[in-house]
Amino acid sequence: MRIRDSGMPEESYWETLFDVPLILSKLGIERFGDVAELGCGYGTFSISVARAIRGKLYTFDIDPAMVARTLERRAGLPIIAQVRDVMEQGFDATVDAVLLFNILHCKQPIKLLRYAKDALNDGGEVLVIHWRPDISTPRGPAADIRPDPSQIAEWGLQAGLASGDVIDLPPWHYGMILRSNSTSGCRSG
Repeated sequence: MRIRDSGMPEESYWETLFDVPLILSKLGIERFGDVAELGCGYGTFSISVARAIRGKLYTFDIDPAMVARTLERRAGLPIIAQVRDVMEQGFDATVDAVLLFNILHCKQPIKLLRYAKDALNDGGEVLVIHWRPDISTPRGPAADIRPDPSQIAEWGLQAGLASGDVIDLPPWHYGMILRSNSTSGCRSG
């Protein structure tokens, strides 16, 4: 099931909308072994994540063309990309972190967060970024369905995840780290 209001613009334009190194640095992506990502898109984040982590990146998208494009760009990086409806089937991986980037405007965010939590190793984290709902942005879902950080924190609690601080990701995004309630720490992959 496609996430509502989640169409992709042309690749060259899409890639201008994110400071990928800044976002990944502020989220501390290099701390992790294996990572899962929902919605690889053109590989905008996938490529940089796979370069930064110590393990494999498992990335899932419902669009076969997006999976094909990410695989085309991977250049020998440890990326396993699959066409998969995560909203219906959950993640097909056990990982240290799950990336939910610009996706929690879906109709069932708590269900998605539970699937993400279920994919985590003990002490794992769900890393979230989203378009800010309080400003006009050049892309993103309609403002009325964009979650604000307090909504994501509440959804995380309902899914069994504790939330950390809100991370400013200028100019159009914010981030959050939701932690599994286990305290044993991440396992490296």
